Amino acid sequence: MKNKAISDAKRVIQIERKALSLLEKRLNGSFAEAIDIIYKCKGRVIVTGLGKSGIIAQKIVATLNSTGTPSIFLHSADSIHGDLGIIRRGDVVICISKSGDTYELIQLLMAINQFGVKVISIVGDVDSKLKDLSDVILDASVDQEACPYNLAPTTSTTAALVMGDALAIALLKKKEFTKEEFAMLHPGGILGRKLLLRVSDLMVSSPQIPKVKENALFKDVVFEISSKRLGCTCVIDKTGKLKGIITDGDIRRTLQKYENVADITARDIMNTSPKLINENMLGETALELMEKYTITQLIITDKKKMPTGVVHMHDLVKAGLG
Repeated sequence: MKNKAISDAKRVIQIERKALSLLEKRLNGSFAEAIDIIYKCKGRVIVTGLGKSGIIAQKIVATLNSTGTPSIFLHSADSIHGDLGIIRRGDVVICISKSGDTYELIQLLMAINQFGVKVISIVGDVDSKLKDLSDVILDASVDQEACPYNLAPTTSTTAALVMGDALAIALLKKKEFTKEEFAMLHPGGILGRKLLLRVSDLMVSSPQIPKVKENALFKDVVFEISSKRLGCTCVIDKTGKLKGIITDGDIRRTLQKYENVADITARDIMNTSPKLINENMLGETALELMEKYTITQLIITDKKKMPTGVVHMHDLVKAGLG
């Protein structure tokens, strides 16, 4: 029974993969025309469909919205009972239909002729009634559904979904939609945090920055590290410029190496080539550097090499970047 279930699942994947391969080969100038129409749209993209196609339409709306193309879902059946009011001149309508002869969609397109909007239809039959009511037809036809009875919308909905994704990403590229713009539309999630949080948002700044002079004694170094609780301290010269860094690890290695540490100074044990980062860099970049060099802190300095902050891995992880 387990083998049968696996073989059935593989058959579904094989059928849908073949359909997507054919979908790719059928892409032509109509797709480019559709992209141009949406790109020039001054209003919103209204995506509509009925049944399973309606569910696909809702997903396409979500993808378009999250990639910078304002969109809204319109239920095909509700549209001819008052919801046509959401359509405005300057909008673009995308219809999704396997048959291309869906009664509600036909009625919808006949009704919106008065609005002067452009219509793009994603259909499973390019010679259907929607052809004469659309400005652009996108061929999402499939040879067969993955359903063994060739009835349940499976392959056809996958093809429509992929066509919608192709539209959204092609538009993203044409608009030169940036990662920063994407993050602005996803501020509450992990994606937003990774693309929005900068080192300046997470670093510890004065007066919490741990600092000691080059001639500070070992005991004073330990006190500064312990009191500021960042696992390190900056070592500065008389003018306040960064000369090095001392970490918890340096303290442990010093205690293992010397029996008497009373006369040891910060200059004797500091790392003179600490890893630095700009405060405007992404927090995610800071975390990547820490992981690359197996360290837990990075120092931020200004143009005069004065320490202006310290960012710790714990704060990055706490912010949801790790």
